[in-house]
Amino acid sequence: MKKFLWSMLLCGIFFWSAGMQTDAKEDVLIHAGVYLDEIDVSGMTREEAEQEIQNYARELSQETLTLQVEEHEVQVQLSDLGLTCSNPEIVEEALGIGKSGDIIRRFKERKELEHSNKVLELAWTVDERQVSQVIEEECVQFDVDAKDAGLVRENGSFRVIPGATGVKLNVEGSKQAVLDFMQNEWQKENGTVTLPAEVEHPRGTEEELSKVRDVLGTFSTSYATSNRNRSQNVSNGARLINGTLLYPGDTFSAYEAISPFTKANGYEMAGAYLNGKVVDSLGGGICQVSTTLYNAALLAELEIVERFPHSMIVTYVDPSADAAIAGTYKDLKFKNTTNAPIYIEAGTDSNKVITFTIYGEETRPANREVKYTSTTLGTTDPGQVIIGDAGQGIGYYHVEGAHRGVKAELYKRVYENGVEVSVEKVNTSSYMPSPRTITVGIAGDPELSAQLQAAIATQDAALVQATMADCVARMQPPE
Repeated sequence: MKKFLWSMLLCGIFFWSAGMQTDAKEDVLIHAGVYLDEIDVSGMTREEAEQEIQNYARELSQETLTLQVEEHEVQVQLSDLGLTCSNPEIVEEALGIGKSGDIIRRFKERKELEHSNKVLELAWTVDERQVSQVIEEECVQFDVDAKDAGLVRENGSFRVIPGATGVKLNVEGSKQAVLDFMQNEWQKENGTVTLPAEVEHPRGTEEELSKVRDVLGTFSTSYATSNRNRSQNVSNGARLINGTLLYPGDTFSAYEAISPFTKANGYEMAGAYLNGKVVDSLGGGICQVSTTLYNAALLAELEIVERFPHSMIVTYVDPSADAAIAGTYKDLKFKNTTNAPIYIEAGTDSNKVITFTIYGEETRPANREVKYTSTTLGTTDPGQVIIGDAGQGIGYYHVEGAHRGVKAELYKRVYENGVEVSVEKVNTSSYMPSPRTITVGIAGDPELSAQLQAAIATQDAALVQATMADCVARMQPPE
C-alpha cells in the first residue's frame, strides 16, 4: 500500500513538473497567495512588487511619530524622517517561493499556498541624517539651562534667590532611541518615542548660601578729579560687577563682566592709556574699577589668575597695586579658592569714591592680618618734548603732563598678633615713561611760523613761549 501511494505521489509530481515546464511565463511571476506585509503580490513581476512596496512606503510615511521631551511633544511625519523599506531584497524571496529547490520542495511549497497565504515581513528604517536634523531643529529648543541659586544684598542683609532645574537633551541618545523604535517596536501606525534628557541641577542651597556673611576683603579708591564722562564709566563698571556670585572653584573675569564697551552698555568717551599716550576711548577710566577690585581680592586672599599693570603709572594706587583692562589681552581674573560662595558688592558714592567688598565665609584666624606694600626699585625721568602742530594756528599752546617710568614690586605681609610672620612677593611691574609734551601751533604767516619752528628745534620751553608771544604780538593789527 505504501509503495502504491508513493508511486502515485511521484506520478503527481512528475505531471505537475511537466506542467511547470510548459508554462515558462509563470517563472517571472510571484505565486498566488504570497504577501509582503499587507500587500498581495500574487501574480506580480519583480518590478510590480517593488513598485507596490514604494507605494506602501509612501502611504506609511503619512503616519506621525511623537517625540516626547519631558512635558513637551513634537509631532513629525515619517516622511520627514526618511522612512524606507530596509529589506527590498525580500521581493526575490517572494519570487522564488514554489520555484526554488528540488522538485519535491517546490511541489510542497505550492501545495501549502493552496491552503494558506505566505506572508513575508517587510522591515523599515529611517534616515539617520534626517532624524538628527529633526531632533536638533525641533527638540533641542526645549533645552533649559539650570539657573544657580543667587544672592541679593538689601538693607545690609542677604536674600537667597532660589535656583531652577535645567534639562539638556541627549541628542545622540535621542537619535538612537528613534532608530531603535522604528526597527524594533513600530507597528506601522502612529507612535511615541520618549527622548532621553539629562536633568541639570542648580548650584546653591539655602544652607550653603547662608555661609556668605563675612567681609573677606574691602578696598576703595577716589576718582574725585575725574570729569563727568570718566565718572560715568567708573560708576557703570561698578554697577555691572555688583552682585556677582562665585561658587567654589569659579573664576571671575573682569573683562567678561564689564564688556562690551559701548554706549548701549552705559559707557562714555573718556581718557585712557594707549601706547604711552592718553587718548579718548569708550570706557576710559574702567581700569580704576578693575584696580579697586584687584586690591579687594588680594585682601580676601583669593587666587589671582591673571593681572597686568598699566603701560604708564596711575595715581590712585601705589605702583604694582593696579590692574589694567585692555581688550581681551589684558584682563583681571581671580578664582574663588574658598569652600563657600563669595559675593562681590560694588558701589560709588557722592564723593566719587568707588568701593568693592567681597563677602564669604571667614575661616582665617581672628589674630591674622594681611597688608600689601609697594616697593619702588627704580624710576626713569620722563623728560620733555616740544612739537609743532601744523593743524593749529600760531598762539595755540597745550601741555600734557609727564609720567615717570617706574619699576616696582608688591609684597604681601602677614601678621599674627601684630607680629610679621611672612613676606611674599606678589608681582613685579614696569611702567614706561611718558614725557611732558608741549604742543605749539605753527600754522599762519610763513615768516613767523619759521621763527617759531626754529625756537621749537631748541626744545627750550622758555624760548618757545617768548617767541610765540612775540609772534602773536606781531600778528596784531596796528592801532
